[in-house]
Amino acid sequence: MKFILRSATMASVLVLGVVGAHAADLTYEPVPVAAPEVFNWTGFYIGVHGGVAAGDFKYPGDITVNDDGDIFSIANGELEQDASGGFGGVQVGYNWQFNQNWVVGIEADIAASSYEGKLTGNLNAGGTNVNFEAGSEVEWFGTVRGRLGYALDNLLLYGTGGLAYGSVESSISAGINGNSLINESESNTQYGWTVGAGFEYGVTKNITLKTEYLYVDLGSEKIIDANFGPFHAGLDAETKFHTLKAGLNYKF
Repeated sequence: MKFILRSATMASVLVLGVVGAHAADLTYEPVPVAAPEVFNWTGFYIGVHGGVAAGDFKYPGDITVNDDGDIFSIANGELEQDASGGFGGVQVGYNWQFNQNWVVGIEADIAASSYEGKLTGNLNAGGTNVNFEAGSEVEWFGTVRGRLGYALDNLLLYGTGGLAYGSVESSISAGINGNSLINESESNTQYGWTVGAGFEYGVTKNITLKTEYLYVDLGSEKIIDANFGPFHAGLDAETKFHTLKAGLNYKF
């Protein structure tokens, strides 16, 4: 009996020794965890956008009459009309991210537009009926802008500004007692400037969404500079408006 107990005890010690030796050889190796990928804004991109525009057209001008060498101003002021419309187009650009968070880039875009405004009026004084209609429309416009922003991983906050250009058609017509006095129109490509701000969000490493505000000033265009008998009429059309748009970009 004692022999059996001694044998069992020795076997237990031997087993524990073997297990302990193997356990001593085991080392803990933690499973590596991949660090989250930081969004990088550097690269070329293309995209589409659409939005709304609102503002006003202004028509500074004058009407003068030449009476035997003496020139009298009978009207000198400014008409103003509200305008609104939509637009949609495409953009292309390049961003460069530096010093971890700062992003500088350049973007060019162009859009078809329905931004327009019309002003009509009718006067009846002393048996004389005067009617007129003035209108302007931005048929298309585009910009070439620099961008400077600050990146919070996949969120980019930025300011932007640069050149603006577009096709503006303006017209005015007026008549007295049913007889046409003025019927003028002008359509030209105008150039000006733009400034604004926006934010862009990286949905994936290649797809980004953006929202952007721009103020656009396309300058002025002369639509009337003509003589009608003793009368001279001069009128300009000033084009300035605000835009708010959303866009989708694919980053290469």
